[in-house]
Amino acid sequence: MPSSDMTFDPSYAVAVDIGGTFTDISLLDRASGRVWRAKTPSTPDDPSQAFMTGVIAVLKDAGVEACDLDQVLHGTTVATNMILENKGAKTALVTTRGFRHVLEIGRQDIPRHANLFTWVKPRRPVPAARIHEIDERIGTGGVVLEELNEASVARVAEAIRKQNVEAVAVCLIHAYANPEHETRVTELLRAALPDIDVTCSTDVLPVVREYERSLATVLNAGVMPGVSTYVERLETRLKDANAASPLLLMQSNGGVAGTAAIRTAPALTALSGPAAGVVGACDVAKACGIDDIITVDIGGTSADICLIRDGIVGLTQSGKVGDWPLSLPMVDMVTIGAGGGSIAKVTDETLSVGPHSAGARPGPAAYGHGGSQATVTDAHVALGHLPVSLLGGEMSLNQDAALKVIDDNVAGPLALQRHAAARGILAIMNNNMVGAVRTVSVERGHDPRDFTLVPFGGAGPLHGVALAELLGIKQVMVPPAPGLLCADGLLAADLKAEFTRALPTSGAIDQVQGDAIVAALVKDAIAWLDEETIPEPRQDIQVRALMRFHGQGGEIAVDWSSTPEETESRFMTAHKALYGFVLDAGIELVTLRVEAAGRTEPSPRPDLAEGSDPVPIQSQTVHWETGTEQTPIYDRATLAAGASISGPAVITQLDTTTIIPPGWTATVHPSAALLLKRSAA
Repeated sequence: MPSSDMTFDPSYAVAVDIGGTFTDISLLDRASGRVWRAKTPSTPDDPSQAFMTGVIAVLKDAGVEACDLDQVLHGTTVATNMILENKGAKTALVTTRGFRHVLEIGRQDIPRHANLFTWVKPRRPVPAARIHEIDERIGTGGVVLEELNEASVARVAEAIRKQNVEAVAVCLIHAYANPEHETRVTELLRAALPDIDVTCSTDVLPVVREYERSLATVLNAGVMPGVSTYVERLETRLKDANAASPLLLMQSNGGVAGTAAIRTAPALTALSGPAAGVVGACDVAKACGIDDIITVDIGGTSADICLIRDGIVGLTQSGKVGDWPLSLPMVDMVTIGAGGGSIAKVTDETLSVGPHSAGARPGPAAYGHGGSQATVTDAHVALGHLPVSLLGGEMSLNQDAALKVIDDNVAGPLALQRHAAARGILAIMNNNMVGAVRTVSVERGHDPRDFTLVPFGGAGPLHGVALAELLGIKQVMVPPAPGLLCADGLLAADLKAEFTRALPTSGAIDQVQGDAIVAALVKDAIAWLDEETIPEPRQDIQVRALMRFHGQGGEIAVDWSSTPEETESRFMTAHKALYGFVLDAGIELVTLRVEAAGRTEPSPRPDLAEGSDPVPIQSQTVHWETGTEQTPIYDRATLAAGASISGPAVITQLDTTTIIPPGWTATVHPSAALLLKRSAA
C-alpha cells in the first residue's frame, strides 16, 4: 500500500518524536488546525512502547478514536543510535577484486577539532575479514572492462554464510556509472542467502567517491535489520490499536517517506529528529512572516544549529553521523556537544563545559537522581532562571543540590562566588554555540545579524537572548511549543524523495546528455509521486546540478538550467557567496539530482485571542548579570495575543522555560509565538 494510499488530505494526523528522555506527541485536526500535545517518558528498551503509550494518551485527551487517524508520522533515532553506538547488525561487504581496503584507507583528513598528533582512526564498521572480493570490473565511463564471474559470487556467498552475518552490503567499483553488475550480484546473493538482508550502493547512494559510497552502503546494511524490526513492531502496535492509517517516517532531508522506502534505505532516517525540528521552526516563522532564521535546538546533550534563507531549508551531502561521513541528502546543520546536561569541570584551573553530558540518569544534580557534577541546568537553577516546579508540577528542582555541586566543582576550585561561577558556566556554553552559529552563517557568507534567532528544544529558550546578544541579532522568536517542536514539525513535513545519477565522467556540461539524464530522473520522480497518490497541484519537482571547479574535492548544488552558460553562472555565484572567490579553472558537472515532493496542504492556524494584560502567577529571586531582582514568573498558557512583557521576567510552560533578561521585551504574536526584541530606550 502506498504510504499515502488512504488520502493526501487527512483529517486527524498524529506525530511522535522519541527522544532519549521523553517522547513527544502532537495530534492535529487538519480541518480546524487545533493541536493536542502530550509528553511521556521514553522506553529505551522498546521505543515502540512509549510510541503507542503517547499516541493513546493524546487520542484520549482529544476524544478521538485510533480508527479516526488518517496519518501517523514518526521521527526515530533507531538508526542514529545504532550507528553512534556501533550496535548495528553484523555486516559483510562485497566489492570488486582489488578494492577490499577502500574503507580502511578512507580519507587523509582528520576531524576538524581533533589533535593532529593524537587522533586515532576509528575502527572500521566492517573488519577486513568480512570484506569479500568478486571478479568483475566496470570502467569510469560505465564500460564493462571485465565481465561478471558469477562463480566468484557463489564462492563469496558460501564464505558469508559461514561467517553468520546478518546483513550484506554490495558496492562495486563505478556501479554509479553502470549498475548492471551490482544489480546482478545483489540478485544472486539474495537468492543464495534468503535469510540475510542484502543492500546495494545503487539503492542507497549511486554517486562517485568509493569511500563515501561504500560507507553509506555498509551503514545502511548494518541498520536495516534493526529498523525493519522496529517498523514492523510499530505497524503491529498500530494495527492492534485499530489504527489503519499509513505510517510515515521522517528522513534526514526534512521530508517524510513511507515504510517501504525506509526499509530499503533506513540510513535516510539518520538525522530525522533534528530535521523535523527545523521544519517545524520554518512553519512557525512563516506564520510570523519571517523568512530568514537561524535555528538552535538545545536538548540535554547536544545543540543542533541550522540556517534557513528565504524560507528554504538547505541540504548537504557532506553530513556526518558520529565518526562517519554519511553522504545522503540531509538538512544542512552543525551539531555540537552542548546541552542542559553538559558537564562543567575545572582542569588545571581552567573551566570547560561539555561535550560530555550527565544524560537523563543521573542527570543534573537539581533533578534529584544522584547527579554529583555541575551541569548547565544546575547553573540555571542556581541563578533562579528556572521555576522550582516543571512539567506541569510533575517535576521539582532542588536548588540547594545545584548550588552545592557548583560550589564543590567550579566556584571552590576557581575561588569564585557561586553565582559568578554559574554565569561563567553559561557564558562558556553560549560562546561554544556562537562558534557553531558562525560556522553555518559567517563561514558561508551570511551575516547572522540579518536573521531571526529561533531557539527551541527543552533548553533553547533559556539561551536565546544571550546568544542573540553575542551575535548582534535583533530579534528572537520562541515557537509556541519549543520542547515539542520536532513533533510539530512532522505534521508540517512534505513527502520527499531524491533521484540521483552521477555522470559517467565528470567534465564540462553536455546539455544534451544532461537533459536526457534529467528526463529519466523526472520520469522516475513523477512515477513515485503518482504511486503515492499525490494530486498534481501538490507535486513539486526541482532539478539540481552538483558542480565544482576542476581539481576540487567537493561540489555545490545549484538549479539546473536549459543552457550551460546559465547553470555555470549560477554555480559561480554560489561559489562566490560561499567562499568569497571564483577560480580560473574549468567547471565540471558531477551529478544531477531530482528532488520530488508532495507538498502538505497548510492547516488553518487559529489566531490566539486577545485578552487582558498578563498577570504573573508568582515571583522568585533571579540573579541577573545586572543584579539580583525579585522577578515575576508568567504562565505562557495564560498569555493573550498582543500581550507584552518587559524583562526581567520568566515565562514557564509544560515543555520549556523562556527567560527575558533586563533590556528585552517579549510580545505574543497571534500565532502564539513569542517575539523578543530589545526594549525601546
